[in-house]
Amino acid sequence: MEILLDWLKAHDSRIIFLVVVLAAAFVGTKAVSRGLKKLLHHSGIPNASIFINLSLVAIWTIAVAMVLQPVFGINPTTIVTALGVGGVAISLGLKDTIANVISGFGLMLGHVIHPGDHVSIQGITGTVEDITWRQTVVRERNGNQLIIPNSVLNTSALERLTREGEACVKVSFTVKPGTDLKMAAKRITSVLKESTANFTDRRNPPQINFTGFSADGVQGDALLFANSGIDQARVRDCAVRTLAKEDFIL
Repeated sequence: MEILLDWLKAHDSRIIFLVVVLAAAFVGTKAVSRGLKKLLHHSGIPNASIFINLSLVAIWTIAVAMVLQPVFGINPTTIVTALGVGGVAISLGLKDTIANVISGFGLMLGHVIHPGDHVSIQGITGTVEDITWRQTVVRERNGNQLIIPNSVLNTSALERLTREGEACVKVSFTVKPGTDLKMAAKRITSVLKESTANFTDRRNPPQINFTGFSADGVQGDALLFANSGIDQARVRDCAVRTLAKEDFIL
């Protein structure tokens, strides 16, 4: 205990300085985080965690640099020099991370994609939840989260959808030859509206489009619009089962 007390007395100024700097960095990160969220919310820049996270990293980097020499006796210049010498090796090892960070900034500052957007990426549809310094998080309607590296997203075909477009479910069918198409469209709309009432948006009733002819009959598509939080597969399954009961549909 006496040895510990003697050590504390000998290094009390260093310990106090370390605690003060760390406390200031902690308070600063909280303040900067709240301030940036408000600033981004009221500005044209999308509110994503990539900006906040990089700002917090910068604060803690400055805090560590401040305590290295006074507390630990390490000259920051030495570390900077060492990093410069090993910069090539580090950049090669972190090339994917660096590409993700740069791609994330490109996506955000270029207003390509924002949190809250409805998107379709390589056949997968969902809502963008967040864009971090490494990846973009997209939540599908079934609740699954899709994690996409920013560098991959930056080079992939991306389609931004409206709310109705993201909710749209297309079910194809074929009407038997000789069927009255006007009657068929009215009947299909009626039965689908009734059978999918618990799954679809009542403000957007089913839409029927006849798209062409084939040897089997007239081809068409039924467009339905799923409610928020309803998996499109449930709507499609219900619609297919309903149409299978109609004798004028193959």
